[in-house]
Amino acid sequence: MQKDIIAQLAPTGVLRAAINLSNFLLVTGKQPNGDPDGVSPDMAAEVARRIGVPVKFVPMASPGEIADTAGDDIWDIGNIGAEPKRAEVIDFSAAYAEIQATYLVPAGSPIRSLEDVDKPGVRIAVSARSAYDLWLDRNIKQAELLRAEGIDASYDLFVENGLDVLAGLRPRLVDDVKRLPGARILDGQFSAVQQAIGVPKGRPLAAEFIRTFVEDAKASGYVGERIAAHGVEGRLSVAPPAG
Repeated sequence: MQKDIIAQLAPTGVLRAAINLSNFLLVTGKQPNGDPDGVSPDMAAEVARRIGVPVKFVPMASPGEIADTAGDDIWDIGNIGAEPKRAEVIDFSAAYAEIQATYLVPAGSPIRSLEDVDKPGVRIAVSARSAYDLWLDRNIKQAELLRAEGIDASYDLFVENGLDVLAGLRPRLVDDVKRLPGARILDGQFSAVQQAIGVPKGRPLAAEFIRTFVEDAKASGYVGERIAAHGVEGRLSVAPPAG
């Protein structure tokens, strides 16, 4: 059975792990050899260790790029947020970690709560094809979504164009609000980005192995240990057990 799992999970004899470099909580630096370092690379390396093969990181600039290449046979596991649109081409585990997504508003904004955001005339800056952008695309009915390529670019779009709202991950917004006198982060969250591991569709044994691995990694304390080791406690949380 282990041979069958390896044949699906690492068919080249190496586990090719696509890593989203734009998530600053999951990729917090570089290893001495230049490979990405952080919770996400650690999770990928642990998968490889458990099946007894080397890991090769495949750095990607954005989660959308990982989803776009799911059928191109350039990666075997992809570490990105689980979203219904992405699940059309990727089989995901349950989340191993969660990050709150919420809004920042500028000084003097009449927007006081999450419920005030989805109104006619409200313009929201967001990082294109991020997990929270996909959530907003499904759920925002009256406000306008304005997209930029990447988190930094979404901040610039918000500031330079005087937009009404900046959508983002709470840990990043905590940094952004310090740069904008009078700006506020709204209480609560509109979504929690579910950080998961996925495999391309058509690899059922690999998908089942990854689902089991993630639940074990949470229950055993491995995910929590990695979060602590990389100094992102309080900003990244261990996800609850599946189901």
